[in-house]
Amino acid sequence: MNFLIGAFKPACNISITFSDGKTRKQVPMKKENGQTVMVPLFQSQENIAGKISIEPFQGKKIEHNGVKVELLGQIEMFFDRGNFYDFTSLVRELDVPGEIYERKTYPFEFSTVEMPYESYNGVNVRLRYVLKVTISRNYGANIMEYQDFVVRNYSPPPSINNSIKMEVGIEDCLHIEFEYNKSKYHLKDVIIGKIYFLLVRIKIKNMDLEIRRRESTGSGANTHVETETLAKFELMDGAPVRGESIPIRLFLSPYELTPTHRNINNKFSVKYYLNLVLVDEEDRRYFKQQEITIYRLQES
Repeated sequence: MNFLIGAFKPACNISITFSDGKTRKQVPMKKENGQTVMVPLFQSQENIAGKISIEPFQGKKIEHNGVKVELLGQIEMFFDRGNFYDFTSLVRELDVPGEIYERKTYPFEFSTVEMPYESYNGVNVRLRYVLKVTISRNYGANIMEYQDFVVRNYSPPPSINNSIKMEVGIEDCLHIEFEYNKSKYHLKDVIIGKIYFLLVRIKIKNMDLEIRRRESTGSGANTHVETETLAKFELMDGAPVRGESIPIRLFLSPYELTPTHRNINNKFSVKYYLNLVLVDEEDRRYFKQQEITIYRLQES
């Protein structure tokens, strides 16, 4: 039995280190098993460089058909788990076929890497970046090691950022106008607005403003849409009167938002909406939804 256990043990230890690993910012990333680990943070067009060490275990040698490192950008749909769609795939060959008897270290570098999409971990989809080391072998399975990292891309403030003005109305019963100061917000922004009651003939009990995230994956008949309410903000408790106006001031920083993602690699989209909800005394609900764009502003 011990012989069998020994046969399935890995033949070596592989470690991947980044050349600027000690100074580069680390961010939390949730793994498939639910654990959170700290991984390095990169942005598009950066160099990704470091060292890969392969150390055979005591008394073992590794016969191999070559060693390579790949930088992969992958999208995984949770209804198609295990199938990755690679949108970025770069390879560096590290070693020609041969044998490894003792610890061997290989430098690697991927220069000005195009990483157009941000890392994303959603309800039905995950977009990740990973370094994958493969030791190819004739006998037995290939030996592989993975190192995740996170990509975030930053946008300048938009040159045009129009305010949002909308109306909610039920004929002869209710007429409300509301406006938000802009339509595009960065992740640490504040939504400022106002609600005007022009006509109120129904008894309104309360009014909330919600931030909703809508993630759509797949296409056609295979489209999956998940809507989450990320924040609920009570604007008013009690009945408003005609001519009244209510200010809105909603800080985005407490909520776990991501930038808006539009049709990423024809696989998924993530959109955000402001949803105004009114409830009357008979518990009827009236709502009006408006899409907003969220972007990541370069942190100073």
